[in-house]
Amino acid sequence: MIQVCLNGSRGTGDSPAVPVSPGAMAESAALSVAAGAAEVHVHPKTPCGDDTMSPRVVAAVLEAIRGAVDVPVGVTTGAWAEPDPGRRVERVRSWTVLPDLASVNWHEPGAEEVAAALLERGVGVEAGLWSGTDGVRRFLASPLAPRVSRVLAEVTDRDPASAGETARGLLAELGGAFGAPVLLHGEDGGAWPVLRLALRLGLDTRVGLEDTLLLPDGRPAGSNARLVAAARAELDGTKR
Repeated sequence: MIQVCLNGSRGTGDSPAVPVSPGAMAESAALSVAAGAAEVHVHPKTPCGDDTMSPRVVAAVLEAIRGAVDVPVGVTTGAWAEPDPGRRVERVRSWTVLPDLASVNWHEPGAEEVAAALLERGVGVEAGLWSGTDGVRRFLASPLAPRVSRVLAEVTDRDPASAGETARGLLAELGGAFGAPVLLHGEDGGAWPVLRLALRLGLDTRVGLEDTLLLPDGRPAGSNARLVAAARAELDGTKR
């Protein structure tokens, strides 16, 4: 399974291709699904381009994307979108339109409470476990760990020469992870090496302008759909 990550914390200053409005996100999602993406991960944004968990904005983004595609849609609950842990929980409880999934970074303060609030509302939790943090240790000790929908094994090593090794170390640290499906991905220079590793290992993965602005050959991607198409080509190559 290839998930498309439409924008992340990036904005149009990083690339004019990064979608920041609900309409642009919906259009990008539709093209990405047509190119082979099976899920969508998105960061709802304020008109100023900042990530937000505002119920009004989350609702507008989800409704726009669901009007364009019929695949699961997930959102972020990253601390940068709402730094106060208690406020983050309040935001989840105030959502009027619910995503299918929401990522929770387990190394962040308040992760357990945010995950619990999501589960109470019937939203699937993607446990974001970043390399170089204590997220894995905290997750494996959590009573909520067996209830997550998926583990996001997130490789923060951006060096293409070492990202694969870092990814293998993160997976080893995870172990069985309570039998949860694992989505492995990298970022920037590590995005394509880690994606190829995920495909070789038969794991879910993701690609999109959140993770990289470049195609495998180093050219600017220009769109999420082109990144997804390149990832599909990599997947087809592993099946030969």
